[in-house]
Amino acid sequence: MTISPFLNALGCEGPPADRAKDMDLYGWLIGSWEMDTLRHLDDGTIQKWTGEIHFGWVLEGRAIQDIWIRPRRPARSTMYGTTLRIFDPGIDGWHIIWADPLNQDYSRQIGRAAGKDIVQIGDDSRGLKTRWRFTEITANSFHWIGDERPSESDPWVITYEHLARRTNP
Repeated sequence: MTISPFLNALGCEGPPADRAKDMDLYGWLIGSWEMDTLRHLDDGTIQKWTGEIHFGWVLEGRAIQDIWIRPRRPARSTMYGTTLRIFDPGIDGWHIIWADPLNQDYSRQIGRAAGKDIVQIGDDSRGLKTRWRFTEITANSFHWIGDERPSESDPWVITYEHLARRTNP
């Protein structure tokens, strides 16, 4: 099997007409982006990288999949992961499944609109509570903020930020 038949079966041009409106929450992300990443360490140090993100329609347009790569290719990756976002009309929300096999980092969340932002809440494979937020959203940019905490009673702590810009507006 070559990769082309697989990618042809996975990808598609857009959502089915009966789901198009529901897919708007994340549909604006479709395309390619460059990003500046900030990692906030416990000691107050901030690490910086550049990276790239690619979003596309998959599974007959019933889901949106992305690939987050850091740093930008062809440099050796420190993160190479993918998110699958699937709208569930039964909960009026999105199932978010993140996997970064390079770092053995996995997370499941539920995503919903929160005012002008998108907020995803869930748990990761380390047992931490996670909150990922898309903020400052425009047609050509967004600010992604990743928070975590050990338990519901603990305050959220920012661990990562991604400042993304569309590469072909």
